[in-house]
This record gives sequence, C-alpha cells and structure tokens, in this order.
Amino acid sequence: MKHLLTALLTFVLAACSAPHTRPDVATTAGPSDLRVVTLNIYHDKAEWPKRLPLIIEQLRALDADVIALQEVLQFDGLPNQAQTIGDALGYPVQFVSTDPEGQAHRYGNALLTRLPVQSRDWTALEPRADSRTMGHARLQFAGHPIDVYFTHLHHTPEGEALRRRQLQDGRTFMGRHDDGAPALVLGDFNAPASAPELDALDGFVDVYGALHPDADARGVTTLNPHFFEVRRRIDHVFAEAGRFDLVEARVVLDTPGADGTWPSDHFGTLVVLRPNGH
Repeated sequence: MKHLLTALLTFVLAACSAPHTRPDVATTAGPSDLRVVTLNIYHDKAEWPKRLPLIIEQLRALDADVIALQEVLQFDGLPNQAQTIGDALGYPVQFVSTDPEGQAHRYGNALLTRLPVQSRDWTALEPRADSRTMGHARLQFAGHPIDVYFTHLHHTPEGEALRRRQLQDGRTFMGRHDDGAPALVLGDFNAPASAPELDALDGFVDVYGALHPDADARGVTTLNPHFFEVRRRIDHVFAEAGRFDLVEARVVLDTPGADGTWPSDHFGTLVVLRPNGH
C-alpha cells in the first residue's frame, strides 16, 4: 500500500508540474526543425529609432535560423539596417541591392542566418528601373544543404504583369542553382499567395496557407491595420513541395511597444519546417 500511495503521489505531482498546452499551438517542434521568418522593416519611416529595439526584441524571442528582411536602407547617418539588426542578434548578414557597392545610399533586401553558409549569390530582376532583386544562400542544416531565395516584388496593385515577369526571372535564377537540394522562397511578394502572377512558383507550397486553409477567408493580414485599410497576406514563405514537413506557421512581430510604437507597417511571418529527406 505504501508503495502504491508513493506512486500515486508521484503521478499527481508530475501532472501538476507538466506544462499546459493550447490546442492551436504546435507542440511537435524539435531540434531538427528549421525556423524561418520574413519581415518588411519599412526602411527608416515611422520613427525608426523607436521601432528598431522592438524588431530586435521580437526577432530574438522567435529564435529563428533564417530571417529575410525587405526594404533595408542605408545612407550617410544611417548604418545598414540589416547589419544593425544582425549585429544585435549575432547573425551574419547578406545584403543585396541594385545600388552599386561603395555607394553611401543603398536600398535592398537581406538574409540573416546563424546556419553555415556554403555559397551566396543574387540577381537583379527586370525591369531594372524597379530596383528589385532575388538573393540566394546555400545553407547547411542538419548536415544537408538547403537553398534559400529571398525577394521583394513590385508593389503597385496594378503591377501584376511586373510581378509575374520578376518571378519568371527569379525562377530562371533559381534554375541555375538547382542541383536537387530542397528550396525555400520567401519575402514580400506584394500579392496574396493565390494571385495568378505567383503561378511561376509552381512546385512550391504557401506554408501558412497550407497550415491555415481558411486564413484568407478570415482576413488574416500581414499588412499592419494601423498603417493600411486593406487586409491582405502578402508576406510569404514558400517551401518546395514534398521536401518539407510543415510544422507551424503564424503571424509575428504584430505587437506594439508600451508607447504604441509598432515594429513595422508589416507584420512578419514565421514558419517552422522539417526537411523530410525526400
């Protein structure tokens, strides 16, 4: 009897100390899972010095392996914003821009990662006057290579044809690096994942949409309603179909500071993936 009471007491104490979980939060993430974030940082607008600490704090809490940033700016008096964030988080930074290297004023996109980098590349997207790019990094994760492509497409609502052309250019660029490694494409696409101009990403899956099929019907947005009247999910992570198990996806960097300052005019997107070896 004494041993039975001891066993029961041990069971009750263990149950009381076990963490409570919510059914809408994934609990299967583990050390073999890849954590990826994309965020448009809104260059230096809306009081950048007040927004910067919020971005750093909230990105640090997400503990991502890979972070893509769009609308990254630098000029005399403003150090490269991605480098500032990367230095604060301890991540190496890959910055790509159509502005010449060595020029004080440069604008573009960046990839921050704590994973080993095997190679880097980038390309300008047509039309050149639109100053759009796609960057590439071959990363090493869990002993295997992964290709990560990051971009920011044309922004006007009537610019479907430009976005289509830019993604077609991007797929050509991706083809030059494709040797069978699983691939991700992430960034600000300035269009919903279902938009016809994103058809060039055939063979890739919108991770958030796959895990939340009713998201667009529910009005999930990555455009911060504090800045935009329209609600649209335009910041995406696309995963090569069949190459990853999809673990989690959620909107992040959607919390203002105590004084009401927002991290950006966009919310971020976090996805958690597990390369499946296919």
